[in-house]
Amino acid sequence: MRLRRSAVGWSFALPFAALFAVFLVGPVLASLAMSFTDIRSADVRSPLAVTFLGFDNYVRLFQDEQFVKAAGNTLVVVLLGLPLTVVLGMAAALGLNSGLVRFRAIFRVGYYLPVVTSIVAISVVWRFLLQPDTGLLNSVLGLVGIEGPNWLANTSTALPAVIMMIVWRGIGFQMVIFLAGLQAIPGELYEAARIDGASRWAQFWHVTVPSLRPTLLFVTVIGSIGLLQVFEEPFVMTRGGPLGSTTTVAYSVYSQFSFGNYGYASAMSYVLFLAVVLLSILWFRLLRSDEVG
Repeated sequence: MRLRRSAVGWSFALPFAALFAVFLVGPVLASLAMSFTDIRSADVRSPLAVTFLGFDNYVRLFQDEQFVKAAGNTLVVVLLGLPLTVVLGMAAALGLNSGLVRFRAIFRVGYYLPVVTSIVAISVVWRFLLQPDTGLLNSVLGLVGIEGPNWLANTSTALPAVIMMIVWRGIGFQMVIFLAGLQAIPGELYEAARIDGASRWAQFWHVTVPSLRPTLLFVTVIGSIGLLQVFEEPFVMTRGGPLGSTTTVAYSVYSQFSFGNYGYASAMSYVLFLAVVLLSILWFRLLRSDEVG
């Protein structure tokens, strides 16, 4: 009977397991092996001609000025984009949770709409908004006597402009998650804090923030993973320019695969994967709850 149940269970799981192995596990292991070779697009038909390089691709990465610059740009995106998105998302959630009870659903949909809208479509719209002569942002600045720059063609403003769009798009996701976390906080905690004479600021720091630690951990980890893999925004808005000022690691991986440098691009991918893992471990150590269960 036990063997029969196991056979029935495996018969149901086998199709998924086969697809998972062929289309996910297989390519992942193949790309890992490729990262230690010099395989190029021309070698696909003759894989036996590929040379094993060991860790040469990984050493070369940190000697590549373009990759180092892309890594720096990605780090700036994370360091600026993550706190802005988290803080603004929490602020929006606090506002909806405390003041807008009747129309909360409408505002929730409005804030979340950019999240479910195509990134390419949003990037195209923002590219027009940031045009130097006809863009809405520079037109508004012109009304107060400020001459706006060419946002996406200037090396000092291109990356902040891309980050501004990423933050704007990510606020809705953060807001919805924080709003769910706020609604799960028992009202008795705030009532006890008010009885003890705690101000609103004290209630926020000593009741709201500790209660939101699991929520904060989730949005921080998910946000970090998304920001480390930023690709569509610079691809559509700037093509990685000007002069590589908006090139990210994910964009560099795409470029190397486009050039046919499969081994080098695979090494880039695994460096990015390692960064995602290490940053996630850091957030878990900093923000995980001490409570068990």
